Amino acid sequence: MVSWKGMYFALALFLGSFFGSIFMLGPFLPLMFISPAWYRWVTDCIVATWLTLPVALLEMVCGAKVVVTGDGFVPGERSVIIMNHRTRMDWMFLWNCLLRYSYLRLEKICLKSSLKSIPGFGWAMQVAAFIFIQRKWEDDKSHFEKMLDYFCDIREPLQLLIFPEGTDLTGDNLDAIHDITVAYPQNIPQTEKHLLKGNFPKEIHFHVQRYPIETVPTSKEELQLWCQKRWEEKEERLRHFYEGGKRFSATGQSIVPPCKSELRVLAVKCASLLYWTVFPLGMLVLLYLYSFAQWYFAAMVVFFVVQQKIFGGLELIELACHRYFKKQQKFHDTKVKIN
Repeated sequence: MVSWKGMYFALALFLGSFFGSIFMLGPFLPLMFISPAWYRWVTDCIVATWLTLPVALLEMVCGAKVVVTGDGFVPGERSVIIMNHRTRMDWMFLWNCLLRYSYLRLEKICLKSSLKSIPGFGWAMQVAAFIFIQRKWEDDKSHFEKMLDYFCDIREPLQLLIFPEGTDLTGDNLDAIHDITVAYPQNIPQTEKHLLKGNFPKEIHFHVQRYPIETVPTSKEELQLWCQKRWEEKEERLRHFYEGGKRFSATGQSIVPPCKSELRVLAVKCASLLYWTVFPLGMLVLLYLYSFAQWYFAAMVVFFVVQQKIFGGLELIELACHRYFKKQQKFHDTKVKIN
């Protein structure tokens, strides 16, 4: 049976992403055609405000407790995050960890391409330049590399979450790999349906291990062995977790502290709940009272749907804009050298 907490959780996230895509992200879409780098920074900051909402709902409304042990994140570094799959919602629960130990605006996620079609959620993920894949590495490799090159060109210190299955984790533009193990000592909600029924995790434990990129092998064979060893260690860590005191060992904890104190995290969560409760209500009132808002709303909905069907998604348009500006800059630099 659907619970009121589950309904509130789903409705709050949907309305926030839906109206946020249209009224908060929509006005900044033209910036993409002027400066993709500035567009990326502005929209990342806006999307990050919404990413705090599921964190606030999970902890303040649904009562989830979050425990993080292990290494911290070095501010400004570019890293790949590899994490085990316990549920379909692990990637969202990770935001509870990153809010404390990193910056939500830096995170990018590799997701199934079908998710970009979801109204609200999918639109926001397109604007956020998440990397959508077809689950066929032969087809995805080129797109994956182009997106990473783009982030590097604009000096975006991203943290890319992947669930590695043959992915190349090396590269000159990476600083570290963060291996995160997630565990649920009590209940483990597997799907969105469990959340709708009010089966939220009572506790979520994260253990973070940071590997400087210099310590990661570069050859394909050695990298596969390295990943296999990390996964064996992860399985052993999970076995000790569930068979022991249901706590990760904090030994060898990094000297890098969390980016935010728990008091600051609490302030962020309270502000998020307040804002994302008032904002959708305000937009509904705006639509009810003003015809120009209705026309703008309808135009943006049509735009989000049509652009995906024609161009494949906003992240692809953004990538094309960047490649155009990059080509123009190279042409200009060549012309200056000739003169």
